[in-house]
Amino acid sequence: MLRNGSACGCGPQSLGSTPGFHPSKEEKMNILFVCKHNVFRSKIAEAYFKKVNKNKNINVSSAGIIKSDILTKTEKRIVKFQRETAREFGIEVKDGSKSMSISLLNKQDIIIIVANDVPKKIFNNKFYLKQNLKVVVWKIFDVKKEEDYKEVVKKSIKVIMKKIDKLVEELK
Repeated sequence: MLRNGSACGCGPQSLGSTPGFHPSKEEKMNILFVCKHNVFRSKIAEAYFKKVNKNKNINVSSAGIIKSDILTKTEKRIVKFQRETAREFGIEVKDGSKSMSISLLNKQDIIIIVANDVPKKIFNNKFYLKQNLKVVVWKIFDVKKEEDYKEVVKKSIKVIMKKIDKLVEELK
């Protein structure tokens, strides 16, 4: 949560009005979107941010806390649907899964957890993180194999897009 108590960073004291959140022309800001496996939620956030953001002083990437390198047939079917649905929203998501590393984490100015199943406290170790790191939590639920995943995927994409639009506006 941000200082204003907002979980999404979209409250009265936004990221954009917080000192230190506007990168200078010489220095770039780094934002990392994180979810559990870096297959869907964080990848959607990264791809959509790159599509709508016009500020060249902001670098974004995404990662999972666990790399997803083996998928079952059901998971492959869900991932295929996620990619197809993202394309319908004009979002092109790259294949592959990337996991977090200390070298990736220690570059970040903002980490946005795009998941309900990633604990914020894993980013409490200031030894290898920037002292002024901001961690924001967007509780986006993951798809459960046994549910009607199609509606969950569509809803998740819409929620992520809305949050990204607000974030981009705040960072102007």
